[in-house]
Amino acid sequence: MKKNWVLSQEAFDVLLDWLDHDRDQAGRRYEEIRERLVRIFASRGCSGATDLADETINRVASKVVEVRETYSGDPALFFYVVANNIHKEYLRRKPPPASPISTSPPNLEKQFYCLEQCLDQLSHENRSLVIQYYQDDKKAKIERRRQIAERLGIAPNALRIRACRIRASLLECVEKCLEFDAD
Repeated sequence: MKKNWVLSQEAFDVLLDWLDHDRDQAGRRYEEIRERLVRIFASRGCSGATDLADETINRVASKVVEVRETYSGDPALFFYVVANNIHKEYLRRKPPPASPISTSPPNLEKQFYCLEQCLDQLSHENRSLVIQYYQDDKKAKIERRRQIAERLGIAPNALRIRACRIRASLLECVEKCLEFDAD
């Protein structure tokens, strides 16, 4: 990407025209793509997911003049490829935080024991929620989380926050349990 490149109104108009020739439809597509990018980065554990989504859009906008004539297919896919590259850059620039829990085999059994003890301390509702929330992979995980949010009558983001808080309390409990055992 060009250094100090800023998304201008002209570049934004070209981007919207590439998404759809109908301006209203292009605006809806833009919003759908942006929301999807934010969800992608957030689900990958990136801090500043909205900033990374905006960076993706800026990079695509800076290249759209070059690629629009030769690119065939859904433009959203081009955004997702660029987002994947930005995610790789993000990982290189900021190493993922180290897990406070060791995964060495001798300690693994104690960790599971502590996790079970801490899960038992949760209310039945919170225990069930956190277990269901972290089940499955990929599409099945997304669908399960959507169903949980619908069942609870809350927005997916509220569910995500609730699960994160429960997980944080579990992590704290497990760490205390492991410290207590070490003493």
